[in-house]
Amino acid sequence: MKRKMLGATVLLGVAAMAAPAQAKIEEFRVGTVGNVRSDQGDITGGKYGALNVEFDIVSSSPDFLNIIGSPRPYVFVSAPTAEDGVTFGGVGLYWRWEFADGWAFEPGFGYIIHDGEIDNPFPGNSPEGMAFEAEHQLLGSRDLFRTSFALEREIGDRFAGQLYWEHMSHGQILDSGRNQGLDYVGLRFLYRLDPDPAN
Repeated sequence: MKRKMLGATVLLGVAAMAAPAQAKIEEFRVGTVGNVRSDQGDITGGKYGALNVEFDIVSSSPDFLNIIGSPRPYVFVSAPTAEDGVTFGGVGLYWRWEFADGWAFEPGFGYIIHDGEIDNPFPGNSPEGMAFEAEHQLLGSRDLFRTSFALEREIGDRFAGQLYWEHMSHGQILDSGRNQGLDYVGLRFLYRLDPDPAN
């Protein structure tokens, strides 16, 4: 199941990035994130204790995206380091604004699919149901929106590090009902294929 899902995500992402003829791959990213929210509104140690490893490929912004601030398309996958975690991956857009020498802010918005739990298979007030909810985030939909924010520090003209947060949920748009969502915080490193012209 996980391999099929990741394969489908990568193919979807590659197709989405290859479609605009003007775009080319600009960056590779690798990072680790940890689940920091145990339930809706409860910011604490997450239900999934293991870290996820994430890998992004980011392309240049095609001309037709100039009208929305020239965001760069990305494709990414996130895999847990333990069996009880959630695997997810998808596509989206990153905007980037340099606000000081060597520093940048990068918000992003995208779409993912995941292999986490959607609903509780047991009655919610049963011992089995309460135990299940204590161990799993109930995401309500197989596909989710992904919102992210990153603070970037450049390290030379080809490398950078980012502290970032990502939130995944269906937002009562892709589905209705349960929507506990996923929140992760982590650190990733970037390698640019071409030197940053700002350096």
